[in-house]
Amino acid sequence: MDNNRFTVLLVEDDLNDIFLVKRAFKMAQPKNVLQVVTDGQEAIHYLKGEGKYSYPPPYPLPKLIVMDIKTPRRTGFEVLEWVKGNGPPLRRIPIVIVSSSDNPTDINRAYELGANAYMVKPVNFKKVEHLFESITHYWGLECAKPELEMA
Repeated sequence: MDNNRFTVLLVEDDLNDIFLVKRAFKMAQPKNVLQVVTDGQEAIHYLKGEGKYSYPPPYPLPKLIVMDIKTPRRTGFEVLEWVKGNGPPLRRIPIVIVSSSDNPTDINRAYELGANAYMVKPVNFKKVEHLFESITHYWGLECAKPELEMA
């Protein structure tokens, strides 16, 4: 595994937000890799290495998952619960929820299910872009990362 590569799995169905995240990644470290899925079920397929994510070669296990809680087919809450309910290495992957909801019930539920951070998505495009740049910088450069490969 290339420890210098920082793969992020973005689980987001809003095309505008996907565009802003991709733009923020271009401004970040060049070794960052962004994988995008547009619904919760696809996120689980990606993490399991199933379907189009199985071959060739298996898609890289992300070192960070950034997702919305309101996604089609499976909600972000369902994906969060699935990931954190798995054994290593999946449950070690940090998960940042980025949602337009500032409802305390949603925030509390995300943390109870194991989210590492919950961020309320700003309305302004520039601020959304800055938020994703900050997430990438903090989680990609500042934080120590858990081992994701099995020994």
